Amino acid sequence: MTGRWKFVGRLVGRTDVELRHELFSVRGRSISWLFPLALLAVIAVIDVTTGAFQVISWTVLVPGIAAAICGVWTTAGLGVLAVCVYLLADLVWQDHNHTGLPGLVLVLLGSVIAVVASSVRVRGEERMLHMRDIADTTRRTVLRPIPQGWGGLDHAAVYLAADTEARVGGDFYDIQLGPHGTRVLIGDVQGKGLGAVETASALLGTFRETGYYEADLLTVAERLDQRLLRHRQHTQGLGYSGGDGDRFATAVLVGFSDDLPDAVDAVVFGHEPPLVVGPKGVRRLESEAGLPLGMADIAPSVLPPVCRVTLARDETLLLMTDGVTEARDPEGRFYQPAEDIVRALAVDPDGVVAPQRLVALVRDGTLRHCRGLLVDDTTIFAVRRVVK
Repeated sequence: MTGRWKFVGRLVGRTDVELRHELFSVRGRSISWLFPLALLAVIAVIDVTTGAFQVISWTVLVPGIAAAICGVWTTAGLGVLAVCVYLLADLVWQDHNHTGLPGLVLVLLGSVIAVVASSVRVRGEERMLHMRDIADTTRRTVLRPIPQGWGGLDHAAVYLAADTEARVGGDFYDIQLGPHGTRVLIGDVQGKGLGAVETASALLGTFRETGYYEADLLTVAERLDQRLLRHRQHTQGLGYSGGDGDRFATAVLVGFSDDLPDAVDAVVFGHEPPLVVGPKGVRRLESEAGLPLGMADIAPSVLPPVCRVTLARDETLLLMTDGVTEARDPEGRFYQPAEDIVRALAVDPDGVVAPQRLVALVRDGTLRHCRGLLVDDTTIFAVRRVVK
């Protein structure tokens, strides 16, 4: 079962086009032409050996199937081959049950239609893959790659978009190294679509600047809150509709400092509290949650406090968006990642706390629980101090 959901985890977020290309490829080479060719051979053999009434007319299925899985030229080639096999079977290989001109016209017409349909499909797939490349570029711009060991942290992350076509959403995370320590941010912008991506980009830009220059973590938190308010004012001024003018974001801001080797500072903006995973067990990061980012106009003098909490050097901080905690099984029960982590710790306490293992464990558990049907963008982010 675990292997199955590891496989599903690799497939989530891919389009039907990409999945079909992978399914009909071996070592990077397409073998999609084998299936309609095999069907043509079977039809020809049945017609010659059994003399079944007009079974050779079924060759019209060959270019039709090719149109669904092959390229234009391959479809055309298989269409021509189907016509040739039809003529051979009808005129040469047997002397009874001739289908004659009507069957030939059927196969010819089917081949022409198949080539046209294949051309339309291929062009649509090219446009879709082009848009997918644009979405990937957008995601890499917003969620920039983070080098291993960046800021003295070992980390791993998984992002699963609920919308496999768009592939980008409002989840965001980053690590910022600076003279005042290393800051970590994860969050989830309310809503979906490009408006949510734009908001996430604005917050990350502010975090990357203030996280580097500001010594006080609370100041970084204030700047993030103010940035979302200004972004919202901007979108309202532009007259955006569809909720773009009233977005908010939940977030967790964490500060690692060399002066605090066994503790971290954390600010929680209405977000799911992180889990602390160590060889001895799992616990929630004890912090006081406040309002989400962008709510300062409702409670202008209320910001979440900076909480200093213990984090041992052999413990990993697991941060997740609500795509994990709101995943439901067919009976409507919410996923509890801590339960899976506890069971895994009982088997391999030292291995599970590694960020890569921990993220993979929660990813597979989430997909297994919801049967691969994600209802929201899902981000799983694990960080710990580099073990020396």
